[in-house]
Amino acid sequence: MCRNIKPLFNFEPPATKNEIHEAALQFVRKISGYNAPSHANEAAFHAAVEEVEKSVRTLLKSLETNAPKKDRELVAAKARERAKLRFPERATA
Repeated sequence: MCRNIKPLFNFEPPATKNEIHEAALQFVRKISGYNAPSHANEAAFHAAVEEVEKSVRTLLKSLETNAPKKDRELVAAKARERAKLRFPERATA
């Protein structure tokens, strides 16, 4: 599940609130073992997602690099090409 979490640092344009939320949600799903929590655990689950989001925003604001910013579209295109080579049956479907 966590392999779906994409790097969010050093991109142009920067990571959106939605991307940060999706990464936090995937992380909490993996750690908790729940795709969707029960009603009894729902509050704790959503609180954890909010805490992880807050930590990610803090981390992204704090990180520094001298590397040039990566173009989000170019990185996505390269990933699609790798996926075509790795999973040719999906590319034809």
